[in-house]
Amino acid sequence: MSAERDERHPIVPRRVSFDWRETPLHWIPDEPTATHVINVLHLLLPAGERWFVKVFKEGLPLVTDVRLLKDVKGFMGQEATHSVQHSYVLNHLAEQRLDTDAYTRHVNFLFERLLGEEPPWGIPFPAGKWLLYRLAFIAAIEQFTAVLGDWVLRAEALDRAGADEVMLDLLRWHGAEEVEHRAVAFDMYQHCGGSDPARYARRIGTMCVTAPVLLWLWAWGAAYLIRHDPQLAGRLRYSLREHNKAVDKGLLPTWRELGSAIPRYFRRSYHPSQEGSLRKAVDYLATSPAARAAAGAVGRAALGRRE
Repeated sequence: MSAERDERHPIVPRRVSFDWRETPLHWIPDEPTATHVINVLHLLLPAGERWFVKVFKEGLPLVTDVRLLKDVKGFMGQEATHSVQHSYVLNHLAEQRLDTDAYTRHVNFLFERLLGEEPPWGIPFPAGKWLLYRLAFIAAIEQFTAVLGDWVLRAEALDRAGADEVMLDLLRWHGAEEVEHRAVAFDMYQHCGGSDPARYARRIGTMCVTAPVLLWLWAWGAAYLIRHDPQLAGRLRYSLREHNKAVDKGLLPTWRELGSAIPRYFRRSYHPSQEGSLRKAVDYLATSPAARAAAGAVGRAALGRRE
């Protein structure tokens, strides 16, 4: 068990904001493939994280542990803020003539219809079981967001490449919060998911679906963004070769970093507290311009109420 697993750390939303007016379309200079592979986050997260909050809200009556309930509510607040901030980036892309609606309509359909409150295609799940599957899917997705969050906190190559400071702050603030709450979705599922072996089998099965679907969505999203990028005007296509060049430069996580997260998750003894460094995440949140500004605004508001 990780030493950090027993460390109690409050999970609270930070009401951050970002100014996108000076952020260029290719916010990693001369690296359109790396830029757009990371930009897929903005395509997936607004709808995905709204869905996280809806599913957790459904699951709240099942939570009987007071500590977990507090963490779950903090998680919901953080994810709601992530959704809003990434949606603003989509607006910024649209202002730069990169319209993402044709892609995000499919993402919305995935989360709102296929993974909505009712099972798709009338599949006759026993009462309450569909909720457990959706909680398991969230736990599987959060495995990857924790890995990505840890990666972006360590990705010094992005700084060396001259990546836009505002975009880096968004990604690292979000990544730090993903590491900060990395165990909540897993703990929620374990708490609500019933007894083994069904709970463990459901955890494994949902990861077996989640990993390839995420890979497909990511490749499709990167290809879409590059194809519709007005500055590229069709001169470039997404390719594994260009992707791997960016990986070699440290601008994207390695396939091994991403792939090795799956067998770890399959271990019966696994717990997400083993992912990343809570200390590194907290240290970044203490220095993040957006997080510091949000904390200052909260402090000024509290001071005003006392006066």
